Formats: sequence, structure tokens, C-alpha cells
Amino acid sequence: MAYDLQLSHIGKVYDNGTPAVIDFNMDVDKGEFIAFLGPSGCGKTTTLRMIAGFETITSGDLLIRGKRINDLLPEKRPTSMIFQNYALFPHMNVRQNIRFGLEVKGMAAPEADRKVDRIIDKLGLTDVANMRPNRLSGGQRQRIALARSLVVEPDILLLDEPLGALDANLRKSIQNELKLLQRELGITFVFVTHAQSEALALSDRIVVMNAGRVEQISSPRQLYTRPESLFVARFIGANTLIPGKITQLGGDEVTLETAFGPLTGEKNDQLAAGNQASLVLPAEAVDILPGTTSPEDARQIYGTNVIPCKITRAQLIGHILQMAVQLPNGDTIAVEGHTDKYRGQFAAGTQGFVAWRAARSTVIKH
Repeated sequence: MAYDLQLSHIGKVYDNGTPAVIDFNMDVDKGEFIAFLGPSGCGKTTTLRMIAGFETITSGDLLIRGKRINDLLPEKRPTSMIFQNYALFPHMNVRQNIRFGLEVKGMAAPEADRKVDRIIDKLGLTDVANMRPNRLSGGQRQRIALARSLVVEPDILLLDEPLGALDANLRKSIQNELKLLQRELGITFVFVTHAQSEALALSDRIVVMNAGRVEQISSPRQLYTRPESLFVARFIGANTLIPGKITQLGGDEVTLETAFGPLTGEKNDQLAAGNQASLVLPAEAVDILPGTTSPEDARQIYGTNVIPCKITRAQLIGHILQMAVQLPNGDTIAVEGHTDKYRGQFAAGTQGFVAWRAARSTVIKH
């Protein structure tokens, strides 16, 4: 069976010669939830707009279910798009807004009414169906935009930061609804966001973009725990990067000579002795040991990955203790853990050791 969506060597160059998207390649299965993530100007929204037909494609092929659609007008594509501002018609009520796309398609009135009633009921909009959007909350307007896009039964739903205008609590609530709805409908979603937490919570796979290029395409867990480039390591999560030179490789483990002596991590790329590389250490992978710990005992568990440190800040946020930890060279790293793990052990000014298991860190070549 054909993929729902294929981007093959897709490129976009603006008229002034500026490249916006460079050699984007991806195959998307039916029913996948894909997030495009990256800093402003990285090309994620431009890519979404090329899929929708609102931006022309400079090079490459765009296929939906095996059919090349590079030159199809937006209204002829089996896609629907939700914009950040929802783009609702203020002079129409909720029902009329949702029905609009079906009228454009020329659907018979009885069938259109059935489809509209069904989606209104599914998204909990029955009580406001005859009201105008400007009288409703942000969450209700978001549901209207979602209903209007889904009622036309697209093969692919495109979402351009649709939760960006919502407050934090409402945003979380709508995220949960969106994920459940997507699973229930089985429609492929392609979602653009600036928010890492949103991408990590909602997606089956995340595309991280930087300066028009794809840096990594991975599941949320793989992306978070095994970054494949220094950009991703710096952009995703709260990682510490320790530079060094590779001195030894054995199986999946790599040894680097660093300012703190030999340290070990897991490799994720073709590496060779002599390569300049960085060990990527997630905040959650770090254990802080009391200053009274015997370094020899610690190395029985952590190998060479034991570094003296000083706690410069310890702040409890909910059930998570967040610490700033100063290493011998003066660098400060972020560490966090559940309060039960560190209860009463550490305060600002205390001495300790940073330690981690090699399998929980990653070595990336420069």
C-alpha cells in the first residue's frame, strides 16, 4: 500500500535565491501523527504550506497516497489545514463555519447536514452550534476550526501551531483531546509547533529542522534519549555536552578523553578513534552522589563516569528537585530528579559527585 504522504528531495528556494527548505525526504504511514519542530525560520511552516499547496515547490516530488500533487491547487488536494488564528468567519455561526467546506465541494444539503451534526456532536459543540465564534472561548474556537477541517474528511490534516494562542491549562486539555481524536479517526496529522513538550507528547515521530534541513526524524523517546547531531542535542531537552577525543571503541560503548579524564557513553554513529566528539548527558540521566561517597565504590557502578561537583542551587518544584551543579572546570550543568531520590541530601553549597551509567549518555561526532 502507498504511503499517505511522501516528500522526495523536496526543496524551496525563494525568488531572491534564499533556500528555505533543502532536500527534505520523508515517508509517512497512514494514521501517523508527525510533528515538525525547530526554531523560527527553520523551514517547518514552509514545508507544511508546500504540502497544503500554499507554497510552490522548487524541486522534488510530493505524493499523497502515491499520486504526485506538486501542481494541484490547494482546494483540489486531499488535505485540510488549521491555522494558528483559526481563520473562522465572524459573520457565520458555528454550524455555518463547519458546513462551509462541504458547500464549496457542492455536497447535497441532507448529506452535509448529517456530516455537520455528527462532527458537532463528536467535538462537544452542540450547545454553541448557533452562536458566532467571537462570543466563544479560545478552546471552543479551536474545536470549531478542527471540526471544519475534519468534516470534509481529508486524507491528511495539517496543523500550523493551532494551540499557540491558548493558555497553558487549556492547551494541555486540547492536546489530550487532539491525540484521542486523531487515534479514533485514524487520519494522518502533520503538526507544526515551537513547543518541545507538545511535540514530545503528541507525536509518533518528530522531524527536527534547522536552517532548512532535516536534522533528525525519530520517535519522541529516541529523539530525547539518542540525539543524532549536536544541534538536536542542544535543542531538545536539557543536555550537558562534554567535548573530548575518542580513544577507544568497544561494542556500543565509546571512551573519550576529556577535561575530566576518560568518560564513556553509547555511540550512535560511525565513530573512529581520534574523532573529536561530545558526550551528551541528559539531565535525567545524572545521579548526584553525596560528598561522603567513596569514589572507588562509585566507580564499581558507574565506571569512569564519576566527577566531583558542588551544588550551587537546589530548588524543589512540585515533586522534582532541580539542581545547578558546578564541575571542577567551573562549568555548571542542570540536574533534576524526583524528590524521593534526593530528599534532604542536598542543599546549595554542599559537595558531591556527578555520576551516570554509560548506556544513558550518547557520543556524537563533531
